[in-house]
Amino acid sequence: MRVLNSEIHLGAHMPISRGFQKVPEEVAKIGGNAFQIFPHNARQWKARIPDRNVLNQFKRNMKKYRIEHKAAFCHSGYLINLASPKDDVRRKSIDLLEKEMRICEALGIKYLNIHPGSHLGSGEDVGIDLIVKGLDEVLKRTENVEVVILLENVAPKGSAIGYNFDQMKRMIEMSAFPKRLGVTYDTCHGFDAGYDIRTPSGVRKLLDEIDEKVGLERLKMIHLNDSKYPLGAAKDRHESIGFGHIGRDGFKIFLSFDEVRKVPWILETPGGNEEHAEDIRRVLEIVGE
Repeated sequence: MRVLNSEIHLGAHMPISRGFQKVPEEVAKIGGNAFQIFPHNARQWKARIPDRNVLNQFKRNMKKYRIEHKAAFCHSGYLINLASPKDDVRRKSIDLLEKEMRICEALGIKYLNIHPGSHLGSGEDVGIDLIVKGLDEVLKRTENVEVVILLENVAPKGSAIGYNFDQMKRMIEMSAFPKRLGVTYDTCHGFDAGYDIRTPSGVRKLLDEIDEKVGLERLKMIHLNDSKYPLGAAKDRHESIGFGHIGRDGFKIFLSFDEVRKVPWILETPGGNEEHAEDIRRVLEIVGE
């Protein structure tokens, strides 16, 4: 099973438990031609660059299964919080993010997706300042690494930063390395934050805001997730495509826009490879309609 339209890049977040080298084959098995992975165990501070044999097998399999490197992404670990007011957490976050950048480089993956951070009560201004300082330190340490950090929009939940594109704009403009920063749009998180993509005017408003605030050329990935909760709920609960409050009709509208079709779509819906294969099938049906 393969994605039928070669202009569309579609896949899912894939497990790395069997090794990085197995990922391209597993992507092909679920019908994808794009993927996202963690660069290490996402719930640990430890990370290491894979050995040469694994790296070589991974790159051979990328070619074998015809997966373009522009459609391959890493997602940063869960423990990283560049906005933390706790200095020890920030230091460990910066060090781990640098290591993740180097793992991406070794794999030949150009994009590393991160959640900007949570201020934990110190306030958004302080949090944004800390995020930018952390990003700049990592990007300074990796000046010769050709990896772009993607700031993902988040649900406006708790003290999370990055739930609108004004915040994204501030982080990018404050950075000393704006050319090495891009963005990811998560449909569930955006729906949580009040971005309604179920109508053409809602999608147009979203795309215009992205373009005005950060530039559509910075949009490198879309996390394609339905939402278990209604518009503006700020719950951050993903649902399978077509079974949530965005719904099949909503995605039919969203996926019809040229600007959306130019960007790889990565599923982070519930379940594993089998469920993601079903989601890919449904997405292709929706696009075909």
